[in-house]
Amino acid sequence: MRSSDIDVESNVLEAESIWGPLPHSAVIRLRELIKRYRLSVAGGDLQHLENGWYVTHSGLLGLAYRHHCAGINVQQIREFCDSGSDRWMFRATVYKKRHSKGFVGYGDANPSNVSFWVRGAEMRVAETRAVNRALRKAYGIGLCSVEELGWVSESPRSAPSNNSSGSHTYCRASSSHAGNRSNGSNGSPSRLRDKLCLLIRQYNLDPTLVKEYAAHFCGTETIKDASRDLVESFIAHLSSSAKEDIDGLICKLNSFSRPTEVKQ
Repeated sequence: MRSSDIDVESNVLEAESIWGPLPHSAVIRLRELIKRYRLSVAGGDLQHLENGWYVTHSGLLGLAYRHHCAGINVQQIREFCDSGSDRWMFRATVYKKRHSKGFVGYGDANPSNVSFWVRGAEMRVAETRAVNRALRKAYGIGLCSVEELGWVSESPRSAPSNNSSGSHTYCRASSSHAGNRSNGSNGSPSRLRDKLCLLIRQYNLDPTLVKEYAAHFCGTETIKDASRDLVESFIAHLSSSAKEDIDGLICKLNSFSRPTEVKQ
């Protein structure tokens, strides 16, 4: 595939259909990224979060494939791993050519720096982060990857606090499973997570309660068990409820909070 095969303007239009009107500086940066690295918005190679561009695991793997990467070696750093507390660290080495020295990257993950969507999968997240960092070094990608991001422990400046638990944690990135290339559809799993995370941040909602509400709404044990159509319906319902009656929505969410056990 040549650089000319990438339709820059159609990618810009796709980006604005997903994230809304973009600042002029963001559009200029997007065009540069597409031309230089042949990344595709529709292919799930890029994400726009908090006014910045981030590359995805699938985008980095695609870049390596186009440049005929010779191989990737991944090793667990055992002295920094603890399966009991779900703490993991990996070292990845990317070989651009056979017998080349290689580019090294490290990645770690634990329950405090991953999204609740991937709790229990910290080992895979750590491995993905290591590979991403090595690939970014090998191919000169200055962008951080979305899989390297976790939770942001701060509330939006403009939104009043409606979080009854007093915890202000919001999603910044899709799960590590973004490595499964998006098909460009607004109904793809990564896009649905993005939409839900945006609503959580926009209205300062408690992510844990939203997760419980979603499972109840979809009639499943967890939201991960729900079909795409059900999740889409829940997101539409949550959005309209937040716009029409935010106080009523907060009360509804609070009904899913689990009572704290009082020690005698």
